[in-house]
Amino acid sequence: MARKDLYAVLGVDKKASADEIKKSYRKLARKYHPDRNAGDKAAEEKFKEISQAHDVLGDPDKRKEYDRGQGPFAAASGAGGSPFSGAGGFDTSGLGDIFSNLFGGSTPGGGSTARNPQPQRGRDLEASVQISFDQAVAGAQIPLSVPTPTRCTTCSGTGARPGTSASVCPRCQGRGIEAQGHGMFSISQPCSRCGGSGTVIEDPCPTCAGSGVTRSIKRYRVNIPAGVRDGSRIRLPGKGEPGQRGGPAGDLYVVTLVDPSRVFTRKGENVEVEVPLTVVEAIRGAEIEVPTLNGNKRLRVPAGTRHGTVQRLRGEGPPRLGAEGNGNINYRFVIDVPDQLNDEQAEAVDALSKVLAGNPRAHLWTDR
Repeated sequence: MARKDLYAVLGVDKKASADEIKKSYRKLARKYHPDRNAGDKAAEEKFKEISQAHDVLGDPDKRKEYDRGQGPFAAASGAGGSPFSGAGGFDTSGLGDIFSNLFGGSTPGGGSTARNPQPQRGRDLEASVQISFDQAVAGAQIPLSVPTPTRCTTCSGTGARPGTSASVCPRCQGRGIEAQGHGMFSISQPCSRCGGSGTVIEDPCPTCAGSGVTRSIKRYRVNIPAGVRDGSRIRLPGKGEPGQRGGPAGDLYVVTLVDPSRVFTRKGENVEVEVPLTVVEAIRGAEIEVPTLNGNKRLRVPAGTRHGTVQRLRGEGPPRLGAEGNGNINYRFVIDVPDQLNDEQAEAVDALSKVLAGNPRAHLWTDR
């Protein structure tokens, strides 16, 4: 079965950084998300494909195996296939056998040491949801479609074609390790034939290509708490990849992608609003109307307000995520200076300059 180029699936170079891979995945996920392409089977299959590629390339260990052409990532996923580690993957629970066999683990007469695979927790998964600024502030319930690996129903998760089973690896005799001699020393490492599992599948399942898992679209309604920010992570326990050999499932982490507001800018636990003032309002002071997260309020601008002055409404900002109370709204005043004046305005400015005589830069030349 031909090897699939997962880098090409995500549209990135083989030397792409983890951030570049993640950025490309998020862009493609938005484009082909089932919620945006209802009824489009091609888009749904593409969404599964890019999610599958990100599951491998987004995990440092899986990416290394894929780049080396080892383990279950060496073959492309067929119909319904998956690159997730299964019966042919390296079983980390057998690392104890590696150490116990560093100085020879075979039984007298050339027999092999029996292995007792332990339950293994499933990997955590990650998905993203696009929400508006208002939803991030107030909280919301958002529909989410996630391509999730599930136990293959054709082979019941064994990875072998129905009616057949995995056999003992002929290279390591089921131990999952092989020793290489280096002078006086012998170094044990995962078996190159079975990847460390101790078994090989001679006749793989046609549905999952020997991985033991397939992918399906699972749909959730995620409760977004009030006060989330762009990049906040929400944990859904037990909604990740299913465990192996009866192990518990991993978790699903939902990352919030918050659309920017045209008025408010998020600054940590607070939000900021840029409020223009006329020259007259800045000089004489004024009572102006400003926006809040819950309607408008009247705000008093002191006389002589300078450009860049910040005035706060404490406790009027977004809820503090994971803590009590709310942040602040910071109003940053900017003086709106006209770039053109008509004759009447120019005359008024000239008169004002005569009344407000003086050189505000005089101190720059004192004590030099």
